[in-house]
Amino acid sequence: MNNLDIRHETPSDILAVRAVNEAAFETGAEAALVDTLRENGKFVLSLVADVEGEIVGHILFTDIAMEPGGAATRMIGLAPMAVRPEWQGKGIGSALVRRGLEDCRELGYRGVVVLGHPGFYPRFGFAPASRHGISCAYDAPDEAFMALALGDVELPKGRALYQPEFEAV
Repeated sequence: MNNLDIRHETPSDILAVRAVNEAAFETGAEAALVDTLRENGKFVLSLVADVEGEIVGHILFTDIAMEPGGAATRMIGLAPMAVRPEWQGKGIGSALVRRGLEDCRELGYRGVVVLGHPGFYPRFGFAPASRHGISCAYDAPDEAFMALALGDVELPKGRALYQPEFEAV
């Protein structure tokens, strides 16, 4: 897509980001989660997909705590990722994920976890987190909770704990 710009969210994007999340998910829970994480200063990276000035996609990354912890446990969680329904299937979600992973690597994170569609995320190298010795704090199917090492590193083993705001979803 020629006119696609993946960029950092700005304050003027907030209402459009909410609209994208409301359109992409069945309930407003994810949109409310993004707003709460933003208000509480809990996100690390928030990117938007901009097509000729229209925000059509969004991806958010937050710090993940690992249990047990330690100095080498710098992990980040991808959630949520949304694309307006009429823009889905055009590579926008993939562009958001690729740029987000690149930025997380540059920020010094060891790895990323995601609770998402097992048919989508493996194309970026994600595999069931259980293969890395990582479990999810939520009751999630093994194939849906995935992890990816950012570089040639071993991921920390243990239980991945999302920010407390995720409890509301």
